[in-house]
Amino acid sequence: MSEISQSLIPVERIEGRIYLIRGKKVLLDFDLAILYEVEVKHLKRSVKRNLHRFPDDFMFILSKDEFNRLRYQFGTLKRGEHIKYLPMAFTEQGVAMLSSVLHSERAIMINIQIMRTFTKLREMIASHEELRMKLEAMEKTLRRTIQHRFRCPAQNAG
Repeated sequence: MSEISQSLIPVERIEGRIYLIRGKKVLLDFDLAILYEVEVKHLKRSVKRNLHRFPDDFMFILSKDEFNRLRYQFGTLKRGEHIKYLPMAFTEQGVAMLSSVLHSERAIMINIQIMRTFTKLREMIASHEELRMKLEAMEKTLRRTIQHRFRCPAQNAG
């Protein structure tokens, strides 16, 4: 199953659908519906029937302003197209919970890929943080070296 789940959807395709909203990395209901190959209304209906499984840190509904900013930034709707309901945004935990309310083998396999993608993103962020810290340390060392040379010009002349 792991070979099948890894080849279902490229990681880059999932990464491209992860947005930062309210300081949280989320996937939106219409993107998840595409990945799961279900209708958005089916996904929303399944969530609403099991709303007790989705606290605010698992899923929230975008405000109209948030959706409009996202829409204009990424072009999520074509001109003149309207949505009936605002999108649901699912955090990593919410996506994990979706596999328990969407009863399909594909949902389980896609969720595995999504979890791996979130893990990969966390590792990349941690790696960037380590690199940032190393660069800052090098900059401090370089600044001290430069300051030392300018303070002691007589020593540097010889």
